[in-house]
Amino acid sequence: MTYPYSRPRRMRRDEFSRRLMRETVLTADDLIYPVFVHELDGRAPVGSMPGIERLSIDELLRVAERASELRVPALALFPVTAPEAKSLDAVAAWDEDGLCQRAIRALKQRFPELGVITDVALDPYTSHGQDGLVDDSGYVMNDETVEALVKQALSHAAAGADVVAPSDMMDGRIGQIRNALELDGHIHTRILAYSAKYASSFYGPFRDAVGSAGALGKGNKYTYQMDPANSDEALREVSLDLDEGADMVMVKPGMPYLDIVRRVKDEFGVPTFVYQVSGEYAMLRAAIQNGWLDEHGCVMEALTSIKRAGADGVLTYFALDAAQWMREAR
Repeated sequence: MTYPYSRPRRMRRDEFSRRLMRETVLTADDLIYPVFVHELDGRAPVGSMPGIERLSIDELLRVAERASELRVPALALFPVTAPEAKSLDAVAAWDEDGLCQRAIRALKQRFPELGVITDVALDPYTSHGQDGLVDDSGYVMNDETVEALVKQALSHAAAGADVVAPSDMMDGRIGQIRNALELDGHIHTRILAYSAKYASSFYGPFRDAVGSAGALGKGNKYTYQMDPANSDEALREVSLDLDEGADMVMVKPGMPYLDIVRRVKDEFGVPTFVYQVSGEYAMLRAAIQNGWLDEHGCVMEALTSIKRAGADGVLTYFALDAAQWMREAR
């Protein structure tokens, strides 16, 4: 049927019909809130991420209470390691009394129904800022790093983490972590694999937040994170992680890689998550603060676009704001 009998604008004329034919619906159930935890008292602003703060554990519990009230399903923890605790061997990563482990226990004791996701990677704990252990030439060693990541994941599971999320991009780490969790009795601990994590320039503010930027200096992560030019490679990485026992997979960053999200979801049909990273947040927040963009409209559009591309959930620093807006709209 053609014009004038076919008029697509008829269905766009009124709010009720726009709602009836809406294909993608974003809810609080789709959101995960990333939080930075530090050893200091109170809160400390992250300069490159206006509105985002590093939190002490007691302040973390206040944020968790707010997330629970807004029905945000989970928090993702990112510790800020004190400089004196960093080392070449990253041994602080699996300290049972470490900051991350204490934060996990505090959250699960106070909010047992709130999901706790932990970052399994060594960059917050290494004195050089890389995600793994390095040899004399500075190259990140794969197998030695995986051994350390297994210890870190086990310590998180023992503390009560619901989901461990290896974000390191080492080969074979998912299988080794899954095997260790099974042998240690953590059969219910889920693995969210950062399977398609790109060597992106959008991570800068995050590295400021966790304190790894200074340690990394002019270094880069090109030898283990993915080349932004590659797409087929992402499917291979996802396939390997699923075969090794991942329950969920992650594409990171978000908006510049929505084509990857779509390909992963179409190819595998597994729970697929996206990290709307610190650089994406900082760009939007800066434009919003300057009055160049409408906050509500642009944030919700960006999050909806990620879900429309195929994501089952989004890690986003806008999670609490978005959940509040959706509650008010009901």
